[in-house]
Amino acid sequence: MPQIVLPWPPKVLSPNARVHFRVKAGAVKAYRETAYWLAKATPLAVPAEGGIALRLDFHPPDRRRRDLDNMLAAIKAGIDGIAQAHGVDDARFGFWLSREAPVKGGAVVVTVMM
Repeated sequence: MPQIVLPWPPKVLSPNARVHFRVKAGAVKAYRETAYWLAKATPLAVPAEGGIALRLDFHPPDRRRRDLDNMLAAIKAGIDGIAQAHGVDDARFGFWLSREAPVKGGAVVVTVMM
């Protein structure tokens, strides 16, 4: 199964972050572009129709408690980048979320389950 390893999203992408919209917009654009290029480098045979399951393994940068729903919201720009790279509507994505052991710098491992 193909995997895309995304960097941990910047703090400003958290739904709890209170930042100016221009600051957030810049972070969204940069994270989406990073995810786009990482996904573009990963060959995927995307079905023409139907759902696409994504398993998201969140490896935070530290042991602080985080809600899975906030982590999913924080990587929305990354999911959009993956969808754009492979020419699919992100409405086709279904998610399986998992909180894993911390790694230095943090990471989100996206496994495409087809």
